[in-house]
Amino acid sequence: MAIAELSNVVKRYDQKLTVDHVNVKIEEGEIFGLLGPNGAGKSTTISMICGLLEPDGGEILIDGLSVKARPLDVKKRIGLVPQELALYEMMSAAENVAFFGRLYGLRGKLLKERVEEALAFTGLSDKAKEKPSTFSGGMKRRLNIACAIMHRPKLIIMDEPTVGIDPQSRNHILESVKTLNQMGSTIIYTSHYMEEVEAICDRVAIMDKGHIIACGTEQELRERVAHEEKIVIKSGAGPLAPELLDELNLHPRINRVKTLEETVELYLPSSQSELQDILFIFAKHGGVIASLQIEEPDLETLFLNLTGRTLRD
Repeated sequence: MAIAELSNVVKRYDQKLTVDHVNVKIEEGEIFGLLGPNGAGKSTTISMICGLLEPDGGEILIDGLSVKARPLDVKKRIGLVPQELALYEMMSAAENVAFFGRLYGLRGKLLKERVEEALAFTGLSDKAKEKPSTFSGGMKRRLNIACAIMHRPKLIIMDEPTVGIDPQSRNHILESVKTLNQMGSTIIYTSHYMEEVEAICDRVAIMDKGHIIACGTEQELRERVAHEEKIVIKSGAGPLAPELLDELNLHPRINRVKTLEETVELYLPSSQSELQDILFIFAKHGGVIASLQIEEPDLETLFLNLTGRTLRD
């Protein structure tokens, strides 16, 4: 059963189509990744799912309910972890969580229990009386999650929840996502970190220029680029010479060349058949190879193929 269903959803700003006839179903119980470069329409789509923006066309159903016709009933079923922190800095952590609980109609003993439960789940029980103005970035992100889940929503939307935090907090959040899913919540997860999506998501949709341009399991999406391999070469003698890179770019069998400081990534149909040519080009221009690795196609490769950009461009 679909917990969220978008049918021909359209959103315009100044006559420009930001979301262009999007159709997607998110099944109950899954972790659904939504990827796209900046300006792809992800945040607008999420805002429409939450009822914060009204579509200019199409329909959105959450748990079988129309977002347009029954907005309050829909919002009770959703927990939103926004990209920008939504906290009151001068209220304690417990007061922040309780505030959001009251917005969902929780009162008395039940409210107190849910506040304690949400803080415990996010590892902030010992910080209940402290103000988020004293928290690290990672702790604030976790408190943001506590505020979003305390009413036990059926659908949790997490928009870039690990931006700008330390690795320990990031790992804590990723484990929390999996636990929330195991407890029965469906998750919509957006991220600029492909490895996060690959680690936790059951299905992934790639969005670009207002369209869903690919959707499926990781394996299904990988199969779309099974014809292409990636060679990663690290220089052993500083940046690569411009003429070396020019010749790699002109090679008829190399689809794309991506450089980053002393590393070059080559995308081509078959690494084995062209490897000798690549080594010859390096030797011809005095290139020193410190390491060479042949990688199987991954979601990053597919994303680059479909959008022409890497996820964090």
